[in-house]
Amino acid sequence: MREDRVRTGRAASLDPARRRGRCEEDAAATVRYTSGSVGKPERRQQILTLARDVFARRGYHATKIDEIVAAAGIARGTFYLYFEDKRAIFEEIVDRTIARLGLAIVRVDPHDASRSVADQVRDNIRRIVRILLEDRATTKILLSDALGVDPAFDRKLLSFYDEMSSLLETSLREGQELQVVAVGDVRLMSWLLMGALKESLFQIVQRGAEYDDEKLVDGAFDFFCAGCLRVT
Repeated sequence: MREDRVRTGRAASLDPARRRGRCEEDAAATVRYTSGSVGKPERRQQILTLARDVFARRGYHATKIDEIVAAAGIARGTFYLYFEDKRAIFEEIVDRTIARLGLAIVRVDPHDASRSVADQVRDNIRRIVRILLEDRATTKILLSDALGVDPAFDRKLLSFYDEMSSLLETSLREGQELQVVAVGDVRLMSWLLMGALKESLFQIVQRGAEYDDEKLVDGAFDFFCAGCLRVT
């Protein structure tokens, strides 16, 4: 049952005086939040950002809408103007980062006279690292809490990983044809490369390990070269 339905049931059980008080509190909070100069897109983004921080701190299942509302300083009614429920706002947070990651990976062009294959590979790693480390709260959610929300969401997340793996497989296969990737199973290579980067980011984001961004890019590139890449 959706949390808003449960909320409605609880509200109905209050006596009239308490219901009036609850309504007055919600109305006052809505006025405080909407009386400023913030437009609807900006307000939506504010709620998303604050909800992201709550999810990262508490985890998806432990987070309550009341906590998001309190963090955003809004009434529950205002929350439901923008998002249907907790899952909807969580899904949008994750979808935005997935979309950014999808756009960050650029196909390597071996015929680009302005940049070597090695430089293009480094740039791909750098873009991925920057997206994930500049928004550590969302990255923490992706690495530790996004899988297991519900079957439909799991399928979406696994589909994204499949797309990234397929893109990497294609790049590795083309690299083998150009003799810049070692001979081997490109599917397994793609899993190993993705796994190495995910674990490094997990240590930094989830466990709070300190590591310079550019040093991480260089280290990941060197690790890949020691494994399957044959570029300098």
